[in-house]
Amino acid sequence: MASLLERLQSDLTAARKAQDKSRLLVLGTIVADVKNRRIELQRDPTDDDVLDVVRRGIKRRRESIEMFQSAGRDDLVANERAQVEVLETYLPPQVDPEELRNAVRAAIAGGAANVGAVMGKVMPQFKGRAEGGVINAIAREELSRKG
Repeated sequence: MASLLERLQSDLTAARKAQDKSRLLVLGTIVADVKNRRIELQRDPTDDDVLDVVRRGIKRRRESIEMFQSAGRDDLVANERAQVEVLETYLPPQVDPEELRNAVRAAIAGGAANVGAVMGKVMPQFKGRAEGGVINAIAREELSRKG
């Protein structure tokens, strides 16, 4: 199976050949970010390193969406949303919320009494497969039920 970086690069080449400007822009930016990450690490990035770069790209674009919405720039919001959709295709499948809920309950049963402690126990189990915000919301909900 090809590495994630190889997949990004081949999709970038395909977008270039198809003259798909929007995909070309977002994939070109991410591949450049991965190359910068390679320089930072002083080694070839692993798939996990590349996933971190993709996630940061998604986060940056979601922050831009919020700013553009508050400024009333719907044209730019649509563009950023399209870029997020392209990048999300490179993420691994997300974990089922029920599996997250069970892990949160186990952490609470194991003595985690606040959101920070629950996050500390649960996040490493699902690194890269679940968003922190989702886990945080479930943790708050379960802790409020307990209290």
